Amino acid sequence: MKLSSVHAVGAAVLSAQTPGAHSASDPVRVGTIGSGGRGTYLTGEFKEVGAQVNAVCDVYEPNLERGLAAASTGAKAYTDYRRMLDDKNLDAVIIATPDHWHSKMLIDAVSAGKDVYIEKPMSHTIPDGFAMVKAVRDTKRIVQVGTQRRSSPLFQEEKGIMDSGVLGPVRLVTSQWLNYRDGLSSAKLKGKIDWKQWLGPAPARELDDSRFFNWLFYEDYSHGLMVGQAAHIVDCIQWFMNAGAPLAVTCTAGKINQVGAETPETSSMAIEFPENFLAIFTLGYQAMRYHWSQDQIKQFHGSKARFDVMREGYTLYMQSSRRIEKPTREKLELGSFEPASRAHIRNFLDCVRSRQEPNSPVETGLNTSIALAMSFESMRSGRRIRWNAATRKTES
Repeated sequence: MKLSSVHAVGAAVLSAQTPGAHSASDPVRVGTIGSGGRGTYLTGEFKEVGAQVNAVCDVYEPNLERGLAAASTGAKAYTDYRRMLDDKNLDAVIIATPDHWHSKMLIDAVSAGKDVYIEKPMSHTIPDGFAMVKAVRDTKRIVQVGTQRRSSPLFQEEKGIMDSGVLGPVRLVTSQWLNYRDGLSSAKLKGKIDWKQWLGPAPARELDDSRFFNWLFYEDYSHGLMVGQAAHIVDCIQWFMNAGAPLAVTCTAGKINQVGAETPETSSMAIEFPENFLAIFTLGYQAMRYHWSQDQIKQFHGSKARFDVMREGYTLYMQSSRRIEKPTREKLELGSFEPASRAHIRNFLDCVRSRQEPNSPVETGLNTSIALAMSFESMRSGRRIRWNAATRKTES
């Protein structure tokens, strides 16, 4: 069965059955798993939009304390997420852990009857992604992947422009994410940590401060900045182009310039889609940020128009030389992407109550994870990687 068909069946089931439905007046009771920087940020944002964050779980004591400070008054502290999932007074959980934990935690959470807001990329491996989709559909839980562009009013307006047909056929999409990073953090652990639990399904290793604070740059826990940032951009391209999993991916990278890292900070991937277009994503984290509004640009090159999509605005170049912008260049620097995060959280909370599909369901997370895992495999092997949808495996 195609992913789109699975998605449709899942939506139909959700509309017919409403386990755990809430009234509009009831606050959704949430727990946070992983209260590092992103998890603590989400804890505060969930509370800001009206959720009750009644529990926080982390294996590192300083992170746990920081998460509790951001949570609702009286929130419970946990060091084992499985004990949190036993709490019948929680409706949903936020998963903001390193990527290698995502699959097991999500499957355990939905099996325990919890709805889930999970950070991107949804899965660390392709088999993990398929297992996550199956678990969510089997348990009929609400799961939102944290690709917040899908809930942004600006991006929804841009999606409407794409769907209007004004661009004509689009056969090429180019995109980039530019930033600058000196090197890995030299931070040291300053409190109790359950290192064995932090490693979880990853290979056993001695306690390592760098692996804890720089997990994004180690292959056991993440596929690096390339995948972490492409999770946003590639998902948006798939959404705008009504695309699913790719046909093939080719990826190359420059030398690793950050001492100690296992993943590169400069790379480029070319993704071939069955919908008859090619998408290019380039990551440059040794690049000057020449204008932050352009640093995460996606350019849709149509036969009748070109559409430049930024985080805080867009420019539509028409064949007639007419140019449409939003916002104007004078106002662009005043823009902020933070409202998109709150809109995405609100959408999730609304769906927890209504049992409707959220804006970023697990099938979209799977399609993006397939593309990103193929990119990493291509970069490591030096080969063009093809996707076999029938066998759910990659081929070179």
